[in-house]
Amino acid sequence: MPPNPRVVNLTVGLGNVFEGSDPPPCSHTLRQLFLLFLQVHGSEDISTKTIHEFTMRTAILFSALVPSAFAAIPFLNEPDTGFNIEVVPTGQLPTLSDIKAIPDFEAAARHFMNVSDYSYYRTGAGGEFAYRRSLEIFSQVKLRPRTLIDVTNISLNTTILGYDFTAPFFIAPAALAGLTHPRAELNLAEAAGAENILYAPSLSATMKIEEIAAVAVPGQVMFHQLYVSRNKTKLASDVKRIEAAGFKGIFVTVDNPIEGSRTRESRYGWPLTTDSDPKFTWESYRQLRNMTLLPIIPKGIQSVEDALLAIQHGAPGIYLSNHGARQLDTSQSPLEVAIEIHENAPEVFKKTFVFADGGVRYGTDILKFLALGVKAVGLGRPFMYSNLFGKEGVQHLIDLMKEELVIDASNLGVADLKQLDTKWLNMGRLLAFVYRLDKS
Repeated sequence: MPPNPRVVNLTVGLGNVFEGSDPPPCSHTLRQLFLLFLQVHGSEDISTKTIHEFTMRTAILFSALVPSAFAAIPFLNEPDTGFNIEVVPTGQLPTLSDIKAIPDFEAAARHFMNVSDYSYYRTGAGGEFAYRRSLEIFSQVKLRPRTLIDVTNISLNTTILGYDFTAPFFIAPAALAGLTHPRAELNLAEAAGAENILYAPSLSATMKIEEIAAVAVPGQVMFHQLYVSRNKTKLASDVKRIEAAGFKGIFVTVDNPIEGSRTRESRYGWPLTTDSDPKFTWESYRQLRNMTLLPIIPKGIQSVEDALLAIQHGAPGIYLSNHGARQLDTSQSPLEVAIEIHENAPEVFKKTFVFADGGVRYGTDILKFLALGVKAVGLGRPFMYSNLFGKEGVQHLIDLMKEELVIDASNLGVADLKQLDTKWLNMGRLLAFVYRLDKS
């Protein structure tokens, strides 16, 4: 189609349309769209004043929409809460007193660690959509505060499979704590013992099973994570060592039949290999349980169907997790799995003990899990980052989270965390997207 000469003439002087006023956001794009509209449909001579008025008025609408559109863009790490890490020289840590919230630890880690080691912790699978989803999903579940309630004596004490702890959150399994501190998992175990919260070391820890167990304080209870090796002799040995070292429970990872596609860490030479058995089934789980008297909790439950199967196979608990979003990109966040279970089979939360982790950074995140029926909530990466500051850093994170939990529960109007249920939540935005079992 040949150019409409009337439209071509309109371009003369368009550069001066906004003279004497500040162009609004998107004004250039709107002006081009306006000209394209005229090119296609034709027009009579139109003054630059008309173009100016059209562009300015339409831009007002765009200006109102753009902030919300940008607000929907996923943040890649921690939100901005005023922590100015840039004033700290690169390669140095801020003072521990500058860490005011759990996400501050990641900002410090990214600033301090070499890019290879940081990428190992930070990586997610594929395009890391599941990683970002696990962080952002909490903002889509709204809290419903109640008022005029006495909240002067809130207790965080909880019982996990018969063992008493001072908080309903725990240090989740995460590999290679030695990347952040020479004492590696020993700091995590000692801090957990000092604060009396649960810690579950990874089988891929820097320190040996026995070394971690040796620093436990009298009466301290720790669980241990287990990968199911293809080598059955090694598997039996791992279970025996965990039991002999005094650990009281096992989280057996079931969400990694093979290693996930982790682009970020692979750029720095981290091998995408695993010894995990891709033939591990529910029958294999039954055989594993016969190897020990310890409770064995399947870690990596990601659907209501598998939650129900775990109960059918006698699991003493289930652990909702997507492996830190490191295995399968676009998988559901653990919070979404908890919602799926609650909507389809709420009895699961009464029939078995439910653990969960995934994207937890705030006290409100924990409250939302607890309200759905989860009993113990894990944090992985944040504790790894806190270990940069040694045992004191790990304890500081524990103290921050305990303080946040009390503050958030108080402002929610919850005098007793055991009272939490879904009446305290507004999940309306998510319920339309929950998978529904066919019960016909």
